[in-house]
Amino acid sequence: MKNRLALDWVNFLLANVKDGLGPFLAVYLLASQHWDAGKIGLIMMIAGVATVVARAPLGAFVDWTHLKRALIIVASATVALGTLAMSLFPALIPVAIAQIAIGVADAAFPPAIAAISLGLVGPKAFTHRVGRNEAFTHAGTASTAVAAGVAGWLITPSAVLWFIAALALASIWATLRIDAASIDHALARGAESGHEERHTDLRSLLQSKPLLAFTAAISLFHFANAAMLPLLGEKLALGNRETATLFMAACITTAQIAMVPMAILVGRKADAWGRKPIFLAGFAVLPLRGILYTLAQNPYALVSIQILDGIGAGIFGALFYIVVADLTKGTGRYNLAQGATAAVWGLGAALSNSVAGVIVDMAGYNAAFLFLAAVALAAFILFWIAVPETGEQSKSIEPEVNESRMPAQSIPVGLRIPAE
Repeated sequence: MKNRLALDWVNFLLANVKDGLGPFLAVYLLASQHWDAGKIGLIMMIAGVATVVARAPLGAFVDWTHLKRALIIVASATVALGTLAMSLFPALIPVAIAQIAIGVADAAFPPAIAAISLGLVGPKAFTHRVGRNEAFTHAGTASTAVAAGVAGWLITPSAVLWFIAALALASIWATLRIDAASIDHALARGAESGHEERHTDLRSLLQSKPLLAFTAAISLFHFANAAMLPLLGEKLALGNRETATLFMAACITTAQIAMVPMAILVGRKADAWGRKPIFLAGFAVLPLRGILYTLAQNPYALVSIQILDGIGAGIFGALFYIVVADLTKGTGRYNLAQGATAAVWGLGAALSNSVAGVIVDMAGYNAAFLFLAAVALAAFILFWIAVPETGEQSKSIEPEVNESRMPAQSIPVGLRIPAE
């Protein structure tokens, strides 16, 4: 119980830390430092690319190492130093360097937290634990968004950066409260308990058609999703510079409040209802959200549309870890697969900010939102057609299975290896 409560605190405190400054950085650079949309998109893309490059290696490192808590601690300290550096030296080169460091740190948090969770509770309770993780994450994001928004309004926009640094330091305290000896490191990497050295080769991961289709669909989803909130923040800041951080806090809080019940729903119902129908609902709201942003001009209406963001992101945030665990169960490569898959969709997210910023400069915000909505619709169609259900009826192979010695129906679809 002590470990699980400590893990709750880790997720709550890392809520904003593990995503860097996100849209708050866009508002800070636009409203306080007067950067243009293209330049902001570039600087956010730099962090995204750094995250993409680091995700697969760090995922593999999490599979290999027993120092999972230490990885979270080092990453948290890096975010704290990076945010403070950006507040003190808000020029292009220092911000870019800080964003690279924060981007690498961002890549460490998801696999480390997921691995610790799986190692503490095991695969049977993992769905519920992931839902709980995401619920605390969204509750933390909502709470800290309000505090950061008020601090940016009452004190100075750079106060948001100081606040994130403080949360990063607090997350170190929470991480140290988890008992390292309680983590089953074999289970944490998706292997069987007591079989840490057994694993599926990398070629098998690359030949898994369900895993590849899933990666492609979520990459399109994140390309469509990543730029929407930063663009909305810029759009609100144009006419409301003095209250921009408050409106951004309201946008984030609205979405995060909606994400909490979505994460709990996934944790409780994903096993019974299946993963695919719930995931499709999350995909479906994204194109609608992009269209609605072009129809609404009132700041309060724009903020209310963020409920859709909460539905989509709340479902995705929990189901991503569960589906990857389904597709890699027994392989010993869970965190590597998670990191590699996240790297691909992270590239889509990084490109999203840059491409959307260029479209805004050339054709305006409405054109950018409609473009992102079209990509979101393509993601929905691809997921619907190409990604199978990965629940109980579609389990992954055990390590070192010889397909020729097994009936075809006994080999799960997740990592079925084509015959040579």
